[in-house]
Amino acid sequence: MMKFLIRRPTWNTQMKIRVLVLALAILVTINVYFALHSKAKYNYREAIATNGVQLHILESTPDQIQLLAINENVVDTKKTGINGGFFYNQDALSIAVQNHVPVMGTPRKYGSGWFNAKYNRGTLVWDGTQKEFSVQSVKSVDELDIFDRDNYWAQGGISMNLADDNIWGLLAYYQALPAKDENRMRSGLVYDDMNRIFMIVSPTLCTASQFRAAIQEQIATDHFKEGIFLDGDGSSQLYTKRISLPGDHRKVVQMIALK
Repeated sequence: MMKFLIRRPTWNTQMKIRVLVLALAILVTINVYFALHSKAKYNYREAIATNGVQLHILESTPDQIQLLAINENVVDTKKTGINGGFFYNQDALSIAVQNHVPVMGTPRKYGSGWFNAKYNRGTLVWDGTQKEFSVQSVKSVDELDIFDRDNYWAQGGISMNLADDNIWGLLAYYQALPAKDENRMRSGLVYDDMNRIFMIVSPTLCTASQFRAAIQEQIATDHFKEGIFLDGDGSSQLYTKRISLPGDHRKVVQMIALK
């Protein structure tokens, strides 16, 4: 009867196999790590509406939003984001507050980001506890309807009323939207019913109505959406690693950045 001898791998062969298996395991681990941790926290895209208005769009989630005092051009910060609300000299004239702390750091102080100066104005609010967006017309942070004052952010501007074409212009008038019918660069902040946030800048010289129509056509077309106009014209600024839009190169007091 014939016997078949099976030779055991030599020590060197066994070691090579073990090293190969270990190397493969490390490679798989690295790939999984980068798949989980290098996922972009935002999407950037450009769109041109049928009315000719060009939109530069940063899409992200509310937990990535950070409201910052900067006193420089958004492009010079090298932080991904866009300009915020209205300002004069060093004073923020729009609400800009996160977890009940205004961007300038002093609650209830003029110019700190606690007030929408002079008017009840559309303020986009993310309630982190309720996990919901809203646009609230208020003059002060004290008036905001928030579940938990330690878990929210709010950015002031002018109501877009994207869901109502009949009254948006009237509300924009009462909230004193600057240069509503003039051709200016524009910026805005919009959310949808999937809790996505869209930061939008248009370098196209357009009216507020044209900018609003472009947003209705190009953003979250199958979902409810609402938003606010931010400061415009030369303050309409956006920065990503892919593109820089410095407006007219002026400094702005505040920006909406992505963490």
